[in-house]
Formats: sequence, C-alpha cells, structure tokens
Amino acid sequence: MTFDPPCVIALAMLKIDDITYSVEGRPLFEGASATIPTGHKVGLVGRNGAGKTTLFRLIRGELALEGGAISIPSRARIGGVAQEVPSSSTSLLDTVLAADTERSALMAEAEVATDPHRIGEIQARLADIDAWSAEGRASAILKGLGFDAEAQLRPCSDFSGGWRMRVALAGVLFAQPDYLLLDEPTNYLDLEGALWLESYLAKYPHTVLIISHDRGLLNRAVQGILHLDNRKLTYWQGGYDQFARQMAERRAVQAAEAKKQEARRAHLQSFVDRFRAKATKAVQAQSRLKMLERMTPITAPEEARKVVFSFPEPEELSPPIINIEGGAVGYGGPPILRRLSLRIDQDDRIALLGRNGEGKSTLSKLLAGKLEPCEGRMVKSSKLRIGYFAQHQVDELHIDETPLQHVMRLRPAEGQPKLRARLASFGLMAEQAETVVGRLSGGQKARLSLLLATIDAPHLLILDEPTNHLDIESREALVEALTEYSGAVILVSHDMHLLSLVADRLWLVKGGAVTPYTEDLEAYRRQLLAGDEAEKPAAKPVEKPKKASRDEVLALRAEVRKCDERLSKLNEMRDRLATKLADPALYEDARKGELETWNKKYAEVMEGLDRAEALWMAAQEKLEAAGG
Repeated sequence: MTFDPPCVIALAMLKIDDITYSVEGRPLFEGASATIPTGHKVGLVGRNGAGKTTLFRLIRGELALEGGAISIPSRARIGGVAQEVPSSSTSLLDTVLAADTERSALMAEAEVATDPHRIGEIQARLADIDAWSAEGRASAILKGLGFDAEAQLRPCSDFSGGWRMRVALAGVLFAQPDYLLLDEPTNYLDLEGALWLESYLAKYPHTVLIISHDRGLLNRAVQGILHLDNRKLTYWQGGYDQFARQMAERRAVQAAEAKKQEARRAHLQSFVDRFRAKATKAVQAQSRLKMLERMTPITAPEEARKVVFSFPEPEELSPPIINIEGGAVGYGGPPILRRLSLRIDQDDRIALLGRNGEGKSTLSKLLAGKLEPCEGRMVKSSKLRIGYFAQHQVDELHIDETPLQHVMRLRPAEGQPKLRARLASFGLMAEQAETVVGRLSGGQKARLSLLLATIDAPHLLILDEPTNHLDIESREALVEALTEYSGAVILVSHDMHLLSLVADRLWLVKGGAVTPYTEDLEAYRRQLLAGDEAEKPAAKPVEKPKKASRDEVLALRAEVRKCDERLSKLNEMRDRLATKLADPALYEDARKGELETWNKKYAEVMEGLDRAEALWMAAQEKLEAAGG
C-alpha cells in the first residue's frame, strides 16, 4: 500500500498537460494531455506495453517527466497497491486499521497527551474522520474481499501472497486517498470479490483511476475511459462498451478519409508526372505540386491486432464423459464436498460459482484427476483426456527456457515448423517463441500455459481464472476459441463478461454441496451485493410436469421451427446491413443523414434478434419440458 500523508484540502482536478516520457529511448508519451474531473471514476485502457503503469508512476511522482506537467493538489493523498502486505504476526484487521496513518497517529497521541487543549483538538479530529467506526468499516471491507470474522483476527503470516495482496487492497480502500490508483486489482480476486469491488468503487467518495481489462468493471464502475494510444491520451465519457462503439465509428471515418485523400494525391501526382515537362502545362503542374506539399497526410488507423487462440479439436466421446454418484472429496480429513451427484457431457459449458474457500478449486482438482473421491463412485470415459489450467501454473513455467523449448519437451518428435505453428496458434509469434519465459509479459506466459494445457486436444478443459494478465482483445479471442471448441468446459473466473458469453450452465459450490444454480449471472450478482441475509435458495424444487400429448408436442415443434425461420431471416438482414455499414463511402460528410438511417435500421434489427432469440429459447425449453 502506498499513499501520501493525509490532510483536509479542497481538491482540484487532475490535469495532464503535454507530457513527454521515454523508456530506453522508446517514447511512451509525446505531447499527451488529459483532464480528469474531480471525483470521477475513470478506466485507463490501452494495449499491453503502451505505458499505463508508467503513467501511474508519473502521477505519483516516482518518475521525472521529460516535458510537460502533471498538476495535482500539492497536499492531495495519492494511494495505490504497490505490493503485498508483509508476512507478520499482526492481525489482518489491525493491518488494515494501521493503513489510515492519520487515525493511527492520533490514537497513539491520545494515549499520552496531557495538554487539555491538545486533547480537545485530537478528539475533535478523531470525530471528524469518524475514527470510532473505523473497526467496523475495516471489517466490512475485509469481508467484502473474502475474509470472514475469524480470518480477520488471524496474523498476516497465516496467508499466502495472493491473499496478502487482498489485505493490501483493503488497506488502501480503508485509507480513502483523494486519488486512488488501482492497477489490475481483480487479478487476485475471485468473482465475488470482484463484484464487491465494483460496487464499492462506484460509491467511492473521491477520484479513482483504474487499469483493468475487465469489461464488467469498466462498464459498471466507471464514468469515463482514458485511452492511451499512439503515445496520446484521450478522455471519453461513459463506460467501455460506449467507448468501443465510438472508437469503431471514428476508425471507420478515418479510414474513409484516408482513402479519399490517397485517391486525390494519386490524381494530382499523375497530373504533375505527365505535364511537368510541357511548357503549356508547367504552371498548372507546379500549382498541383504545391497543393500536394500543402496536404496534411491523413493516416488510416492501425488495424486492431488479430489476437488468436486455437484449441485443437478432440474426437467425440459417448456421453457422459464424467459421472459422479454420492461422491465426497477432501484432503485427508473431513470431506470438503459431500453428496456429489454430477454429470458432465462433452458439449457442457459449466461455470462454478461460490465464495472463496467453499470448494471450487477442490471440485476442479477432483474433475481433473488431481484428487480422488473418498466416498461414492466416479466414472470417467476410458478415452477421456483432460486439460487443466490454473493461475499457479503460469508461475511454474521454466523462466530460463523459451516457449519453443517448452513445447519441444512435450512433442520431441515434431519438427520445428509444426512446433512454431502451435505457438503461433496461441499468438506467440517467432520473436516470442525464442524469448526466455522470464522476459515474456504476463499475458504471453498465460498464452503459453494455455497452449501446454490443451496440447493433447482434451475432451474436458478446466480453466481456473484464465483471464488474469490477458488484455481485452485476448479475452475476446478466448471467448471465440471456447465458443468454437468442441470439448466440455469447466470455468472459474472473476470475469462476468467471459462467464456470460461462454457458460450455459451454472453450478453453485456452497456449504459442502454442489447444486445447479437455476437463475442467471445477473441474479447471482444482485444476490451477492444484497448480502448473505438476502440470499435466495440456490435450487428451487421443480414439480414434475405432466406428460404432454402428441398434438401438444407437434404444436411446440412447429413453434420452434417458426422461431428458427424468424431468427434466420433476421440474421440475413443483420449481415446485409453490416455489409452496407462497412462501405467507407457511407461515412462521407454528404451522406451523414443516410448513415444515421442505416445505423437506426441496424439497431432495430439487433433488438429484433434479441427478442427472437428469447422467443426461440422459451419455445425450445417448453418443447424439452414436454419431452419432444
């Protein structure tokens, strides 16, 4: 935790004015400017390596600018999580309370102060900063980040580094700096902690800047997006999805303008080349040459990086691939999970929900074959191959070896071209293939670990927090790869965007049991934010429906066919409109009215698609319930 000494000030806004900064001769900022309104929550986004973390260090004054200025009130408190809390005998609660250095200093002085006037000042200031409710506030923050009342009283030395990072985050949130700078805070949180943090930041009383690749967080907890691109900063109002739409529109306009200018340049240059030597046309040629020189080049925007994950396809197995009846699992003592009755088929996409410590990782290890059931019966398909990815595996890579050496160890008989093709299919190109792991970025290491986990074309892929260190483009590529993948997926993630797009079944791990969660992720989010006392039963008893008649089944099948046809027509309309909107000529100034019309039509079709999909799902569920 890092933050400057606290004080009471009237805050001005954060102003970044024409800054320039380079690292080892590579410019990260060139004339970059932005103004962050006081009290706003802002997401800082940009490609990996663009300089986001460096900007935080410049704001904190840890690095010296080469040009320009960053204006922040001289007495403002700037806070952020710099490193994990050290292992010590101090309890978690006391560690967090100590993070508010002003309160700690005043409480210590109150114990020894003898001057009545000073005692009065201390007590008045303690009342001003609500010091007497501090323990309750600190405890609530720790609880939100996954520490129950018993854990809060245990020493820091009882917890691993990842958990101590949560304590460090709790400390800086409790201290409430005037400028809160958070760099990927959800990387060491589970889904429940990430959702709590979203809610907390939305209500945080001061300015927040957060570096994150979590679309849910960037849509729900911020009021603006600060985009670092091509060494410049641009501030956009609204959440990430709104920013992404505006960026796409801007890129389309820029590309169209660049194309028009290139055609104009070619026309002028052709005239100059043809008539420069002719006396009768020399004046006109010189005139056009000057026009060429005066034209300010319009550069077409860089194409968005094509990010890929390409999972090898397994052969199809007969269902189920795993079946557990009356199972229990633990670590030698009392079982962590009991009475497990679970079935997994090859087309399943299952997200595991539940608070930390309830047993999600234990269930993952059981399914992966890393733990054996201590009770009951677990049957797996004889040909079943399982791929398992957990965050700790990224840390277990050989840091002095290259990605190429890692895959050579698993496939010694394969030639280098094929091995390099495997790496490229996970976005690790020639340069990264030859770079030792210790020098790769976190995202590149995660890609290598995912490649190693899937190299045998598993029928079941178990992913425990796969998106840590992946940027937004990589997360979208992972969604696409998992959607196309023909094996089963078991997913544990704090990224609700990923879960909502990939998972079609939800299992709740709670109280030693694993049960289907019958509502959706939004309902789960609301339930978590409402608190334990408002929790609803995870699974509702469902009355067995009476058997439908043949005529009813035929009517339901006809309804499903109608819904299929409606969806097919709407998808065709969407594709035609998308092709129309991709025409650069549509973005010319003279056709702005026409563009608006086509955009409205596209929005109407997308709304129609949403409604049609909902009707199709309802009809399909009725048909399945009727046994058709």
